[in-house]
Amino acid sequence: MSSLPSTFENPRALNARDRPKRVHELRLMWRNTRMVVLCAISAALYAAVLVPFKVVPLIPGVTELRPANAIPVVCSFLFGPAAAWGSAIGNMIGDFFGGVGPGDIFGFFGNLVYGYIPYKAWNIIAAGESPVSRSPRSVVKYVAVCLAASTLCADLVGWGDNMLALRPFGVLGNVIIFNNMLSALVLSPLILIGVYPRVRAGRMLYQDVMPELEPHPFPTRVVGLAMLIIGEVGAWVLGNLLSTGYWVPSFLPSGRRFAA
Repeated sequence: MSSLPSTFENPRALNARDRPKRVHELRLMWRNTRMVVLCAISAALYAAVLVPFKVVPLIPGVTELRPANAIPVVCSFLFGPAAAWGSAIGNMIGDFFGGVGPGDIFGFFGNLVYGYIPYKAWNIIAAGESPVSRSPRSVVKYVAVCLAASTLCADLVGWGDNMLALRPFGVLGNVIIFNNMLSALVLSPLILIGVYPRVRAGRMLYQDVMPELEPHPFPTRVVGLAMLIIGEVGAWVLGNLLSTGYWVPSFLPSGRRFAA
């Protein structure tokens, strides 16, 4: 007796096989023309504010004053994944005006997550709330997502530069967090209050421009955020301990110690 034709397969297995694969939003946005335009706008705004302040060093040879760091946070709440790429590209443009080096690779990815984490974390801990809400709970959540984004950015850039023996993590990593949080807490809220309601009224928020985004199940997102927080805090603590010499692992050869 011949086997049953393929049309009599298990319907659930067939549906699972035919279901389109989930595409990450950082890739999916490049298929949307308006998101690409928003990415270009985010990059241009970031670079336009970054470049003039290249001549105002905060710590000579380490970093400059960066009020432009308010832009990725604002654009993240407005444009979502487009802001992540815009932040990375805008920072890369700014680096060309201050001298390009191997550490700029880590700067690219550090700014990518700095523009990605705010809206992503906000959708988990404050879904449905407006980022311009002035309620105490919303303010605490806003500070939390900005700190998470700033810390991950500092980890990537600080560890990268320290491993390349360019700058010690204990200096660069902490300066990045201070610089990012200063702009995110002082400038970003003022810009968001003025811009967010208008962008929302014009239906140009990322949710409107890219409605095909399919978030992962809520428990999965909560677990992912918890793992992110634990990992980035651990990386920050470890980076400071190693770079300042408070902990020197015995398994590292003497020539490979972190810079103090």
